[in-house]
Amino acid sequence: MEPLTLSEPQPSPQNSLPTPQKKYHVLVGVTGSVAALKLPILVSELLEIPGLKVRVVTTERAKHFYNPQEIPVTLYSDTEEWQLWKGRTDPVLHIDLRRWADLMLVAPLDANTLAKIANGICDNLLTCVIRAWDMTKPLLFCPAMNTAMWEHPITAQQVEQLKDFGYMEIPCVVKRLVCGDEGRGAMAEVWTIVEKVKAILSERDLLTQS
Repeated sequence: MEPLTLSEPQPSPQNSLPTPQKKYHVLVGVTGSVAALKLPILVSELLEIPGLKVRVVTTERAKHFYNPQEIPVTLYSDTEEWQLWKGRTDPVLHIDLRRWADLMLVAPLDANTLAKIANGICDNLLTCVIRAWDMTKPLLFCPAMNTAMWEHPITAQQVEQLKDFGYMEIPCVVKRLVCGDEGRGAMAEVWTIVEKVKAILSERDLLTQS
């Protein structure tokens, strides 16, 4: 579980990474961790990157932790997936989203969805996007869960499985959690996540220009 504090420490300007020059599409996936409280901050910070367009895919449980009115971009859930498809010629949302996105960021990634992805389960819009993901594009994930859940042996196995797929982990951190426990399991700070996204996109710029 994540702490309720929403304030985020900021990186010093000299440590800030260069901003990517091309226009990119980032698809943010949000799952049912208390860290989903930080979704409005995360989206706002990502939108500060020039030329970046953001869309959000949410699980149903994640909706408990944020106000959709505070999300200034298009938000998709299982409802949209099924409403859009009525017949054979209609769009398939999870396929359209994987085509649209240049990078996917799952933040937070809770223990339940981690287990699903590691085992290939795709029973909602978010996990269907990930199952259909273009493996030539980066996918970043930010684990977030209670310390006891993080320390369970299955968690390390599942995280390694995702890394074996080629996905990139933004590691969780040590904090005092909502439940009162103190230990590893809290989602990485928002500025850390944003700087990692910028670094990956900047690398792709350099690859394109070389």
